[in-house]
Amino acid sequence: MADLVSGNAAIGQSGGPTAVINQSLVGVIEGLRTSLCATGQVKRVLGMRHGGRGLVKAGGDGLVDLTSVSADRLDRVARTPSAALGSTRDKPDEAYCQKILDGARAHDIRYFFYIGGNDSSDTSRIVRMEAEKAGYALNCVHVPKTIDNDLVINDHTPGFPSAARY
Repeated sequence: MADLVSGNAAIGQSGGPTAVINQSLVGVIEGLRTSLCATGQVKRVLGMRHGGRGLVKAGGDGLVDLTSVSADRLDRVARTPSAALGSTRDKPDEAYCQKILDGARAHDIRYFFYIGGNDSSDTSRIVRMEAEKAGYALNCVHVPKTIDNDLVINDHTPGFPSAARY
């Protein structure tokens, strides 16, 4: 893993709070703990309050440290409806995503995970493009959860069966 950049990871939730949005959050945290945190590549796991707004907010007031949250608490979060970090319906554009990138730089975030649907996917894409243009090493990962099952190049999304079931 020598070619991976070291820094912090940030996770945000966006769009409608489906039955799986918190399970996706916990899955990302647990995955990071057993991989990049375990190898020292990721120092801290930060939750973005209300999606990208958490990084845009000055002084880091929109971030919560999730690095040491207990397994028991994560298990309870995974079973809780709604969005544990708070969600957003902000629409991405280059200017907004540039502010997200500025926040990522300010907090040494090198891994950006965004849970949501189409707008979240687009936000991840634009943030990645802005980071690339700026020469800032930032790995952006979209975590699909939409109930609409309308994301391109996906067979199905985790939120779709939960919507069909309930």
